[in-house]
Amino acid sequence: MTPPVPHHLRRLPGLNAVVTGASGAFGGATATVLRRLGVNVVGLDRKPAPGVIGCDITDDAQVREAVPEAVADLGGRLDLLIHYAGVGPAVDIGAAPDTHAHQALEVNLLGAWRVTSAAIAALTESRGRVIVTSSLLAHLQLPFAGAYTVSKRALVAYADCLRAEYGTHVGVTTVYPGYVDTPIHESSRATGVALDGLVPAERERDTVMAVVRAAASRRAPRDVASTALGTAALHLTRHFPGTTEQIASLQVGLLLARGTFGGAEIAQGLRTRHSGAAPLTNAPRGGTT
Repeated sequence: MTPPVPHHLRRLPGLNAVVTGASGAFGGATATVLRRLGVNVVGLDRKPAPGVIGCDITDDAQVREAVPEAVADLGGRLDLLIHYAGVGPAVDIGAAPDTHAHQALEVNLLGAWRVTSAAIAALTESRGRVIVTSSLLAHLQLPFAGAYTVSKRALVAYADCLRAEYGTHVGVTTVYPGYVDTPIHESSRATGVALDGLVPAERERDTVMAVVRAAASRRAPRDVASTALGTAALHLTRHFPGTTEQIASLQVGLLLARGTFGGAEIAQGLRTRHSGAAPLTNAPRGGTT
């Protein structure tokens, strides 16, 4: 017998959802949980699978075809659009934007924008909800994550602008996971500059359930972190940016002193700059004295 749906999730049964990145860790797990709760789900992903339409969200033509197909598969009504598709390349932010930087912007920012625009008429009609997955790194600057950070902070701005223009008819929530060990980190690990231990570690389940709760809430929450520690970190990074920059800089200096990133070619310049760095004399920006 199917267990009863918990009271705080009773808004969900019967809703229709599209999930991007649905063949990935977060997207696949979220689709599974939503289906168990009675939500009708169609996924979008470059890797098609049962219940997942093949779609490269960086391709305008594919999105224009796949989103209406997904809505049609759901019976013509769309209540939830959940964005997970993302990439996390390692880059030197002082270097000219390369293919990795362009990919981060195309997938993390413009992909969500592109899919939302294709779905906005259906969402407006149903008084639906958009949930975008940003990151605690949207407000925490760490070495070699610049392309990811820029794209995720821009995604936050996109969600805020979407709320400003469409908030009368469409709810918009931004979710901020911390560090979760998923394949998105394969790029930085391959480059030798993984971010393990630099941001709060969380479980995949934390993010999935944060998204599910946001989808089930009576009114769309504006900003949601995945854990209590993530909530504290989000508050700190947004309201005390100077303090968090100092903390991050000290942590990076300690890691470099221990030989972290030692074999990574991309980190040579950072090691050189830190080894000869003089203390900064300018006061931190915002939230500190």
